[in-house]
Amino acid sequence: MAPVGGGIGCGVAGCEADVTACCPAEFEVRRGRRVVGCKSACLALKADGYCCIGRYGSPTSCHPTRLSHLFKSICPRAYSYAFDDPSSLKKCRASRYLITFCPPKH
Repeated sequence: MAPVGGGIGCGVAGCEADVTACCPAEFEVRRGRRVVGCKSACLALKADGYCCIGRYGSPTSCHPTRLSHLFKSICPRAYSYAFDDPSSLKKCRASRYLITFCPPKH
């Protein structure tokens, strides 16, 4: 995601890496034989500790999983779990944004 024509406090958010290439098998989203996505630990395991809810609903009780660490290492500008570091949160005031899904490979 990038602001069109600039903006206040804006940077480019996103991840250029192909996260499906390093997704652990238990988190893969498949269409036929192809891996087309990677589930979060919350979505795949459906447990409060992975979803940062209930008694795990605070930064002191909810911690990143190995999957969160993996994604953070390949996508450092992306938010990887509910209480990820503030450097991944972007506040941007712009009138228009360009959002690119599945950019072409170079």
